[in-house]
Amino acid sequence: MPKNKKTEWQVGDPAISVVSDQFCNPYPMDLLVKRKVQNFSKDYYEVFDPSGNLLLQIDGQAWGFNRKRVMRDPAGFTILSMRQKGLALKNKWEVHGGESKEREDLLFTVQQSQAVSLKTSVDVFLPENNNVKKTNTCDFHASGGYSNISFKVFKSDALIAGVGVTHKFTWGSFCKGKYNFKVRVNPEVDYAFIIALLVMVDDNENWC
Repeated sequence: MPKNKKTEWQVGDPAISVVSDQFCNPYPMDLLVKRKVQNFSKDYYEVFDPSGNLLLQIDGQAWGFNRKRVMRDPAGFTILSMRQKGLALKNKWEVHGGESKEREDLLFTVQQSQAVSLKTSVDVFLPENNNVKKTNTCDFHASGGYSNISFKVFKSDALIAGVGVTHKFTWGSFCKGKYNFKVRVNPEVDYAFIIALLVMVDDNENWC
């Protein structure tokens, strides 16, 4: 990542559409993300706007290898699918539009920046970027998670979204997997893309 002073994506900057233009708004968005565990192997996330309207829902496997998560709209229609790719020192996910696995429907690839780190950090590559193995050429970079209390997404040196964890800590509630995120998405930034990244980074953090 560049060592320059970080800037922030603002009104008037070009739209960042990764999943779809419909998830880009011309104003900052404040979202509430709630995570709950359904059973030992499954959990789910719900995303709400400040008025309490459901915007997105994500379910899938909380444990195991080759995990799959699906993001849906409030009516239950599939927006994208996130699939973890096998065993590796660096966790890797591929995200496709809808339920597809086809290369032409690939939206982006996410790979853990370092195999061992005290802080979860991932690099994001768009389909036209063939340099997945060269982490200094990624299209986006994200870091943070529950144990780090914050989560930030950058495009080059510009901050495009930030997340804070809101949680009244008790060991019981933490190990039940119940906690919330407050997400601030900057103007013209695809919030479905940001939420997908948040879920994948959070997956790397969960151990209860």
